[in-house]
Amino acid sequence: MDVLILGANGFIGSHLTQRILADTDWKVFALDLGSDRLEFCLDDKRVRFLEGDIAINHEWIEYHVRRADVCLPLVAIATPAAYVRDPLAVFRLDFEENLRIVRQCLKYDTRVIFPSTSEVYGMCDDEQFDEFASPLVCGPVTKTRWIYSCAKQLLDRVIIAMGRDEGLRYTLFRPFNWIGSGLDSIDEAKEGSSRVVTQFLGHLLREEPITLVDGGSQRRCFTHVDDGIEALMRILHNEGGACDAQIFNIGNPDNDHSIKELAETMVRVLADFPGYEKRAANARIVERSAESYYGAEYQDIVHRVPSIKNAGDVLGWTPKVDFEDAVRRTIAAHVVAQ
Repeated sequence: MDVLILGANGFIGSHLTQRILADTDWKVFALDLGSDRLEFCLDDKRVRFLEGDIAINHEWIEYHVRRADVCLPLVAIATPAAYVRDPLAVFRLDFEENLRIVRQCLKYDTRVIFPSTSEVYGMCDDEQFDEFASPLVCGPVTKTRWIYSCAKQLLDRVIIAMGRDEGLRYTLFRPFNWIGSGLDSIDEAKEGSSRVVTQFLGHLLREEPITLVDGGSQRRCFTHVDDGIEALMRILHNEGGACDAQIFNIGNPDNDHSIKELAETMVRVLADFPGYEKRAANARIVERSAESYYGAEYQDIVHRVPSIKNAGDVLGWTPKVDFEDAVRRTIAAHVVAQ
């Protein structure tokens, strides 16, 4: 099988590429702006990599969409600060550029595995979010924070309509706070612009205070990337076409913890690594309002718990890595390598 991964140097793309090369004889066509996470495979004869931009390298992408059996358009802006700071850039990349690629998949009958997001559920009140039944609830249009959720949700709806009316072969998957090695750069982590685990770890290693927005009461289900990639591999294999026209939440409902609990766990776990005991002991946690941290156009999500029944029924998949182990593995990937 030939797999096209756009955004292959990202967190999910790099882990998926590694797993494909380790466990299959498939070929990978890969594109991204950089290649630092893909150095392990750039000399592999099964990998064809282009350092490029999906907004620029249109001909290369269309050629490889036509050649590939399946396409994963993983390129997106997915950090809350960007939703407030530059919402139009989020819309142009996350919706418009990806829609062009989805249309090419339809044109060449290439199966598309599209990364939706847990954020499409927004402020849903359901105890667990169901892919086919839960309402998708966003705030007022003046809160630009919701442009990412809306862009992804709209493309989800377009993909489903194209599948029903025009024969697009697709699967949607919704990651719930995947963590692990290579999540973001610790050295380049920016306040509000990196994902929370990386941001907290960067603060700890630089002996800076960890900032909890609105006290860190928001809850998330932290899912180790190894569990997520296992689900993605099953989606790629698609035995018997079982994943066609499906939507899968890929998360760990047992790892439901507050952001404050995450910070406290990271401090405690860091102390277990030789040479980092002092930094853990000196850790400080401070609080700040969401408005002062992100701006007035931000709005938070209180809880985000997936139902994974569909993934269990169709894929035979269940997550295996518990919360503390996921945090420990993520920290180890950074501190052991230093």
